[in-house]
Amino acid sequence: MCGRYAASAHPDELVEAYDVELDATGERSLSLLKNPQTPAPGEPDYNVAPSKQAPVVLTRAPRTATEAADPDDAAPAPVRQLRLLTWGLVPSWAKDPSVGARMINARQETLLEKPAFSRAALARRALVPVSGWYEWQASPVAKDTRGKPRKQPFYVSRADGLPLALAGVYEFWRNPQSPPDDEDAWLVTYAVITTAAEPGLDRIHERQPLALEPDQWRDWLDPGLTDADDVRSMVAAAHVPGRFTAWPVSRAVGSAGSNGAGLVEPLPATELVGAVDPVSGEVIGG
Repeated sequence: MCGRYAASAHPDELVEAYDVELDATGERSLSLLKNPQTPAPGEPDYNVAPSKQAPVVLTRAPRTATEAADPDDAAPAPVRQLRLLTWGLVPSWAKDPSVGARMINARQETLLEKPAFSRAALARRALVPVSGWYEWQASPVAKDTRGKPRKQPFYVSRADGLPLALAGVYEFWRNPQSPPDDEDAWLVTYAVITTAAEPGLDRIHERQPLALEPDQWRDWLDPGLTDADDVRSMVAAAHVPGRFTAWPVSRAVGSAGSNGAGLVEPLPATELVGAVDPVSGEVIGG
């Protein structure tokens, strides 16, 4: 699964790296958080957690007054946009937005079968720009204070330094308690698609996010591609092993209040306890 990731770039950097035509990160959107987000939405964040707002790339007609009445209203000239969306997909038919906490990931294997994700997978696909993501490895030899396998976080990023885009889907949900003409009543949420981990990364966790290559972005974002077979083909083409590198990092990333570039710094081998090297399979610090 993908439950935390780093998004360390500023919006202007994302605009260039992901060929964005419209930077809409300055527009207001409904948030589920009771307290102000830290860092602020759109600022570099090394510990993006569910329910936070984060930059997402999508192709859609620019927002107009008609969208407040119907977010799926057809409009001409869709453009590639950068927007701040809430992590944790809330289906349009949900009675309560709290369901999003259970829908941060969409499994590739059931993407087109699950009612919560199927409509979005056909019409509302997105790119989630990340610097890298975190996975927790359960130690085969070390136990924590409760007698369970000790978990060591790893940071995973592209080895070649190219922009990293995770495949995602997004959805609109309207607060039924808001006035009919309230444009701020719309909550826009997203989920990250996950798949079986590739060799090497499977020594860290059995799942990983589905990452798209730059030459796949245009088709993935195209709202005109609504055929289920096309979506399956795009997902299949996204499986390109060997692109990533991973290293153990501080367990501080497990706290949602922790942040900063220090979270992605490699942890010295002397501080590891029963961790498995994802390349060699060797147990370190047993």
